[in-house]
Amino acid sequence: MTDLNTLESDVLAQVAAAGDLQALDAVRVAAVGKTGSISGLLKTLGAMSPDERKERGAAINALRDRVQSAITEKKASLEAAELDARLARETLDLTLPGPYRRKGSVHPTMQVMDEMVSIFADMGFAVAEGPDIEDDFHNFTALNFPEKHPAREMHDTFFFEPKETGERMLLRTHTSPVQVRTMVSQKPPIRIIAPGRTYRCDSDATHTPMFHQVEGLVIDKGIHMGHLKWTLETFIARFFETDAVTTQFRPHHFPFTEPSAEMDVQCDRSGGEIKIGQGSSWLEILGCGMVHPNVLRACGIDPDEYQGFAFGMGVDRLGMLKYGMPDLRDMFASDSRWLAHYGFSGFAAPNPASGLS
Repeated sequence: MTDLNTLESDVLAQVAAAGDLQALDAVRVAAVGKTGSISGLLKTLGAMSPDERKERGAAINALRDRVQSAITEKKASLEAAELDARLARETLDLTLPGPYRRKGSVHPTMQVMDEMVSIFADMGFAVAEGPDIEDDFHNFTALNFPEKHPAREMHDTFFFEPKETGERMLLRTHTSPVQVRTMVSQKPPIRIIAPGRTYRCDSDATHTPMFHQVEGLVIDKGIHMGHLKWTLETFIARFFETDAVTTQFRPHHFPFTEPSAEMDVQCDRSGGEIKIGQGSSWLEILGCGMVHPNVLRACGIDPDEYQGFAFGMGVDRLGMLKYGMPDLRDMFASDSRWLAHYGFSGFAAPNPASGLS
């Protein structure tokens, strides 16, 4: 009959000598596996008397439990040693320079907006800002929009749920409310631009539901349409940094200006790229006109004493024209490859001295 003490000493010595998990598993299989030395002892119990079976079985089971416990402890020790070795092998020195990462860049929309602000600041314009969420008065009523004007409908404007009073707040459809707030809070003369985000229910290659505008306002005595035309043509020449730009003014209608006009830039849109100063296509970039007397009155300014002009232009569309971007929707697609191609360095701020772009 096998001596249990001798068998236990041999198995525990093998467990202690196991140098890795594979060797330890081999010891486990040889001892407590289906055909192992300890498992084999359990098969001999059937030939014993009941009293011998009870005594011998308890001793064999106790031996098996002690061996399995020793194997479990050894396995935990080997796994901890293996983890320590792996951590030491894969240590990362954080004091070393990191791998090259693609550096960030300025989005073309922000670049173009900075260029526009730089040009108008050089022309004596101050920057004014206002909230994105507006009320009906500042966005429509004060700007001479009739009660049934299409812009007041849901298919053209993003409205919020009505308040208890029935008033509906909205996402501003233009930055013109900034002009209204400025005229209400300041006395003429006024010369400001109002850059910011605007929102309309529209989406195609040259329109997006959220886009950026820069609007301008001049209020003073003796202002006329010639001042407006000179201001815009001067801006366009400086913005595109070329004498090849050709523009045209077309009569138009805006509720807040009279007379009103739209300004187009000549371009070539063939071949998936927009080129300025060539081709036979025209792209509308802004609306403008003389401030309507009703708007001046709504803001507390006497139209018999003061006149003014206003204009509004799409920042994103100007970026398309200047930098050859064929689709406006790409500017909001969050594609890092597109931004890496069209983005600008954050260390080169636009200014008239060193250049815009």
